[in-house]
Amino acid sequence: MNRQIRGSIMLFMTALIWGTAFVAQKSGMDTVSPVAFNGIRTLIGAVSLLPVIAIMNMRQGAKAENTKEQKKLLWIGGVCCGLFLMAAGNVQQIGICYTTAGKTGFITALYVILVPLMGLLLGKRIRPIFWACVAASAVGLYLLCIPAEGGFGNINKGDIIVFICAFLFAGHILCIDYFSPKVDGVKLSCIQFFVAGGVSCVLMLFIDPALGYTLPTLSDLQAGWFPLFYAGVMSCGVAYTFQVVAQADVNPTLASMLLCLESVFAVLAGAVLLGEGMGLREIIGCVLMFAAILVAQLPSKEEQENPDKLQNGQ
Repeated sequence: MNRQIRGSIMLFMTALIWGTAFVAQKSGMDTVSPVAFNGIRTLIGAVSLLPVIAIMNMRQGAKAENTKEQKKLLWIGGVCCGLFLMAAGNVQQIGICYTTAGKTGFITALYVILVPLMGLLLGKRIRPIFWACVAASAVGLYLLCIPAEGGFGNINKGDIIVFICAFLFAGHILCIDYFSPKVDGVKLSCIQFFVAGGVSCVLMLFIDPALGYTLPTLSDLQAGWFPLFYAGVMSCGVAYTFQVVAQADVNPTLASMLLCLESVFAVLAGAVLLGEGMGLREIIGCVLMFAAILVAQLPSKEEQENPDKLQNGQ
């Protein structure tokens, strides 16, 4: 099979796994409190990457960071990215308690728009057409989240919380963008998962009771094993590995567009598995947001002429 076709299929599967993981996160709330769920599933994701790292080391001749400076940078990056991931993941998990999996998928995907905007603070330039994408995504977000009757007065608090998480995920991506070219990406991800999971498991002792949830018992974890397994092993371990392997063979623009399907799969999975529905107004909002996200990732003329400048922000 052609390497690009194989890579495209793997990225399609990545988007499918990530999109359906929102359903696992939503259904997991039936038995496990939000911060506890996020902490445990992130630790599961970290453990699932350990055999991947072992196999990579064997195949690559154990090419590990061989200087103290590289090891130090790997751990600093893992801690920084892990703290961003911890904050973003917990805010998202709390938000999904009050809104639908489909909405969560689309609102979270706004990080694609937010990353370049936040990059302005770091002195990066953005193309003029990007402002049209910002406007379209804002209109789409309004249609998706603000009811036709009642306006802002009836806005879902879960939508607001998830919108905050989109900013945190944007910060997480910028953090990864800084460290990933300097260290091994899979090891960086594994460390960030351990950091995010460990800190979350401590915070759950305080945050979950404050939100009115009881801490999960062993029987609760056993009852919710499948959502935890799917969100941990499949979403973190398998999907991340698919992404890393596939992007070596797929054009970055095509890769980013395939990964954008995550939000579409979140809506479809929410409808099929959870019975979540959307009205015409919300569907139009989703279409606008999806179009804005796709256009925002199209390369400029300069990037088309210089493919090395293309960067994937996922």
